[in-house]
Amino acid sequence: MEFKDRTSEIKSIKKLLNSNKFEFLILYGRRRIGKTELILKTTQNRKRLYYFAVEQGNLERFYNACLEYDSKISNLKKDFGVLFEYLKDKAEVVIIDEFQNMIKEDKNILNLFQEIIDIRLKGSKLKLIILGSSVSMINSRILDYKSPLYGRRTGTMKLNTVPFFELKKFFPKMNINELIEAYSFADGIPYYLIKIEDNFFDWFSKEIKNKTSFLLDEIDFLMKYEFEDSGTYKLILEALSFGKTKINEIKDYIKVKRTDLSPYIQNLTQINMIRREIPITENIKSRNGRYYLNDNFLKFWFKFIYPNLNSILEGIFNVNIIKKEYNSYLGFIFEEIAKQYLIRKKLIDFDKIGGWWYKEVEIDLIALNENKKKAVFIECKWSNNVITEEVLKELSIKSKKFEWNKESRKEAYIIFAKSFSRKINEFEGRKVYCLDLKDLEKSV
Repeated sequence: MEFKDRTSEIKSIKKLLNSNKFEFLILYGRRRIGKTELILKTTQNRKRLYYFAVEQGNLERFYNACLEYDSKISNLKKDFGVLFEYLKDKAEVVIIDEFQNMIKEDKNILNLFQEIIDIRLKGSKLKLIILGSSVSMINSRILDYKSPLYGRRTGTMKLNTVPFFELKKFFPKMNINELIEAYSFADGIPYYLIKIEDNFFDWFSKEIKNKTSFLLDEIDFLMKYEFEDSGTYKLILEALSFGKTKINEIKDYIKVKRTDLSPYIQNLTQINMIRREIPITENIKSRNGRYYLNDNFLKFWFKFIYPNLNSILEGIFNVNIIKKEYNSYLGFIFEEIAKQYLIRKKLIDFDKIGGWWYKEVEIDLIALNENKKKAVFIECKWSNNVITEEVLKELSIKSKKFEWNKESRKEAYIIFAKSFSRKINEFEGRKVYCLDLKDLEKSV
C-alpha cells in the first residue's frame, strides 16, 4: 500500500526507535487501518525481524522466521525465551503482527512474554513491537491492569482513521465535492481510500460488477475475527444504518428483548464498530444515550450494499439507486466534516463540542467554552442556496431550550452549507459564521 499520511505517528515511533534502552510498543487499531504498513515503513532501515502470528503453530513458525533472519539460530532450542535471549543482541527491532492470534493459541503466552520482558530483555536496547487488530482483545488482555503485561509497555498507539482534511494527499485532483463523496464511502481508512480511482461513482460502478470485489464479503471478513456468530451483530449494525439509534428502536428492529441486547451492544462498542453519544451537557450515565456506526464504510455498506446484496450478486443492481439517495446520506457525514473543520481551524474558542437533543428538539452541534460561558450553536445543511435567516430563526428557537448557563452565557451561531443565497455575520445581536464548501476547500 502506498503511504500517504501518518506524519505525527511516524515521528513518535521513530523517537521510540532511536532511544538508547529497551522499548515495548503496542500498536493497535481496526483492520485495514494501515498498522503493518506504518510499522514496516518506520523500521525499513533497521535490523528487524517481522513475524505474522497465526492461530496455530506459532512457536514453530516464529522459529523459522528467526532462522531466516539469522542461520545461526539453527543451534538454538525452539523456545520463545531462548530465541529472544539471542535476538536482543542481534536485532534492533522484533515485530509481532496480529499478536492476538498467539493469545488464542496459548493463554499462557502473556505470562511467558512477561518473563521474557522482565528477565531476558532487561537491560537490552531491543525494540519489541506488538501489532493487533482485535481491539477488544488488545484492550482486555494486554492493556487491562489485570494483564501480565500491564505496566511493561513503554508506548501505546491506537491508530485511527485519517482526518477528512488530509484526504487531498490521497486524491490531489479531487475537488471538495468529490472528496466528500469518497470520504462518505471510505472514511479515513487507507485500505479503502487507495482502492478509489478518480471519480468515486465511476470507480464504484465498475467495482460493484466485479464478482470478486472486496465489497461483497468485507464485513464478514472483519467480523469473523471478533465473533463466532455474527448474525445478531449484523442486524444491530443494519438497524443503526437506518437511523435506529435508541436501545428500544434497535430492539424493535431486530426483535429481541432489551436484556438480550446489552452484551451485543457492549461487544460492538469494545471493538469500535459502534459508539455511544450523549447530549453534550449530560454525564456518561445519561439515559439519553444514542448509538451510531463508528465509521463511514460501515454506514455505507449497511445502507447500500447489504440490503441490495442479492441484486449485486445477480449482476442486476443499478448504481443509480445509490446516487438518488446519496445526497440525503451525505447530510449526516457533513456534520462530522464540520466538526473536524472547527477543531482543525480553531475558528472559535471552545473546549467541548458535540450534539445535543432534548425530547423533540435537536441541534446538530454545540461548541462550549465552560470558563468563558460561551455557547456556539451549529447547524449543518447539505443544500445549495441556503436561506441563512430561516435557518437562524429555527436555530434561535431551539437554542432557547438549551439550559446550560442560560441567563449568563454568550452566544454565537455557525451555519455550514454547500452554498448560501446570502451570507450574514450577525443575527439578533449575535455573531454569525456562514461557511460553505468554498471555505472548507481552502483547508484541504
